[in-house]
Amino acid sequence: MNYLHQFLFGIYPYIALAIFLLGSLIRFDREQYTWKSESSQTLNTGMLRLGSPLFHVGVLGLLFGHAAGLLTPVWVWDTLGVSHSTKQLVAMIAGGLMGSMCLLGLLMLLARRFSNDRVRARSTFKDKLVLLWLLATLLLGLSSIFVSAGHLDGHMMVLLMTWAQHIVTLRGDAAGFIESAPLIFKLHLFMGMSLFVIFPFTRLVHVWSGFGAVAYLNRAYQLVRPR
Repeated sequence: MNYLHQFLFGIYPYIALAIFLLGSLIRFDREQYTWKSESSQTLNTGMLRLGSPLFHVGVLGLLFGHAAGLLTPVWVWDTLGVSHSTKQLVAMIAGGLMGSMCLLGLLMLLARRFSNDRVRARSTFKDKLVLLWLLATLLLGLSSIFVSAGHLDGHMMVLLMTWAQHIVTLRGDAAGFIESAPLIFKLHLFMGMSLFVIFPFTRLVHVWSGFGAVAYLNRAYQLVRPR
């Protein structure tokens, strides 16, 4: 195993997670007025009305799908009687559907961001970087489906799951499990991990607010009485 591979897939994940968590905490503490999505809806609705729901539904499906697929222990699937090849096939189909939905929405958002004069003038470098980085990550992920279709035995899926689970359980041997993985998988993993690095410095921080909104479900009613 070479040092670059060990760094990218054995050490870099922890650097990315540290920046993601600490950076988000520091930004919330120091710059709460920037903790928002900075919506440009008032400038131009256009493709935002369709593109935004498609993108958000797709990206949330991918996020939770990746989390469940990679972090659920292999023995759980074995206990349920789900073969590795079946799990891989389901992941390819679900990932393809959610990824295609996300891609369509993202392309619409990109077209709006770069083609509308008012929105383009209001956009920052970071706004454009996030969308282009997401596009590259998404295209790599969708392209990996065609590579996966060439070997439906589920072996690579198990290796990726083992890598992710060894990362989150702080075991130092994670990088070795994906040393032989195709390049497109490694590129997708690197781009995905790097999203955590740029997360605290962009409008992506509004994702935290979305999760925090769940607390409103249990909040007591606010009573407003006339004088």
